[in-house]
This record gives sequence, structure tokens and C-alpha cells, in this order.
Amino acid sequence: MGSEYEIDSLDKRIISELQSDARKPFLDMARKCLVSGGTIHQRVEKLRENGVIKGSSISVNHKKLGYGVEVLLGIHLVNAKVVSKVIKKLEKFPEVVQALYTTGNYALFIKVITKDIDGYHDFLVKKLQAIEEIRSTESFICLETPINRELKLD
Repeated sequence: MGSEYEIDSLDKRIISELQSDARKPFLDMARKCLVSGGTIHQRVEKLRENGVIKGSSISVNHKKLGYGVEVLLGIHLVNAKVVSKVIKKLEKFPEVVQALYTTGNYALFIKVITKDIDGYHDFLVKKLQAIEEIRSTESFICLETPINRELKLD
């Protein structure tokens, strides 16, 4: 973000409003924030230009669409130099919805969503474990996601 633009309390309020509903009309936010719609529009554009806001999204209930298995996988690599190469390969798999480059026991953690356990097994054996740069993996099947939220700003 540019050094000339600093986030203030109005920006934080706008971000909070958008986090609760990314489709919320600017005029509704303006009324809540006690400013004009034009002010909200300008602030949102400034936040986008400075990379604070990246796009907008909806939250999908994957289980309702028939994707009932969610797995977190810890990945050990053959060495740290291959992480970029592995990430490029992981990007090609639609089952991989998130990848985290981490410190600690695993070089990478990925989140995988499949329709069922057989689909997960196929992904694991035929795709993930076929990547030569991966030394080993450990799977953690998610039973429930009791907390799933955006970071609330101070």
C-alpha cells in the first residue's frame, strides 16, 4: 500500500460492512457511517487501488453441492527449494482450494475439498503423491468448521 494513504476509522468501518455483505449498496453503508454515498464510493476505490480490498466474493456451502469431504494436508517436501514448483503443480488441481507456505513441521498445508472419501483417496494417490517433490503427507479430515470468519479490524 502506498505510504501516502493511511487507513482511518471510516475505512475500517467500510471494510467491516463489506466483510458482512460484499454486495451491500454504498448508500446503505453511507447511512450507517453517516457520510455521503460518494464518500463511500471514493473510499472503496481507494482501498481497491491500494490493495486493501481484493475483489468480492460469496460463501458457498460445499456440502449442499455434494462436496462432503474437506481435508487439511500437511506436506513435507524433499527440500525447501522446490516449494514454487510444487505450488505450480497444486494450482492445477481443482480439489486444492487453499495452500499455505508455513514454518514448523510441514512446508505446506493445503485444504482439499472432494465429493466423498473415494474422491479424496483418488486425489491423494493419483495426483498429490505423484508429485516427485513431495516426500510425505499427513491428512487431517475436517469433521466440522465451528469458526470460519474474516479478521475483525480494531
